[in-house]
Amino acid sequence: MRERLYNFMKYKDLFIELVRKDIKLKYKNSYLGVLWSFLNPLLMMLVLTIIFSEIFKNNIENFPVYVLTGRLIYSFFSEATNFAMNSIQVNSQLIKKIYVPKYFFPLSKICSSFLTSLVSLIPILIVMMITRMEFSFYNLLVVIPLIQILLISAGIGLIIATIAVFFNDLKHLYSVLLMLLMYMTPIFYPEEIIPEKFKWIIELNPLYSVLVIFRDLLMHNQLFSLFDFAIATGYSLIYFIIGIFIFYKKQDKFIFHL
Repeated sequence: MRERLYNFMKYKDLFIELVRKDIKLKYKNSYLGVLWSFLNPLLMMLVLTIIFSEIFKNNIENFPVYVLTGRLIYSFFSEATNFAMNSIQVNSQLIKKIYVPKYFFPLSKICSSFLTSLVSLIPILIVMMITRMEFSFYNLLVVIPLIQILLISAGIGLIIATIAVFFNDLKHLYSVLLMLLMYMTPIFYPEEIIPEKFKWIIELNPLYSVLVIFRDLLMHNQLFSLFDFAIATGYSLIYFIIGIFIFYKKQDKFIFHL
């Protein structure tokens, strides 16, 4: 562990440059640029509100903020892990030519997506003010679920980045898995409509407990339950540790498959 930490510090400037490069590439040749990070969630919220607000109007208070919070957590996870999955193949020429810590590539994708996704907090705050929601000290604690979803995404990103090197069809399979995960996450529907016998399936979703905590702090102005915190923290640590273990176990074999 000490050696790996030293290795990271030695190449930290390269890691920062990779993150910066990913952010620049995201907005390259985009006329709206960063503004799109504001408009995209707002437009999606508008569409979902028009379609579903009447259906769930008696079940969900402040539906626009409900949708925006759900979309922020899911969209970050989806984008970050998708980018991480292809990061080794995309940088295969660089990996073959010079030594670079290989985990820099998936983790830089995760971190750049995280930074750009934080911009989506601004539309949420704007809609909260427009709809006259109350603000409180608990809102500041949203950093906790954000760190949890960052660790979950990093762990899963490392896992699928490793698998993708040996199994090229993963990207097609993963798109299906992401769609299933989206419907397993209460982004635009209330969790109360899920039959009790199927609740355990939803709770297996690593995004679920993080989203519950996020909404408790931001929408309900209350502290999250210890149970939800324990589940979300457990998922964060387990996925992150497993991701690091699998990546380090297989990284020396990457060169034979690139």
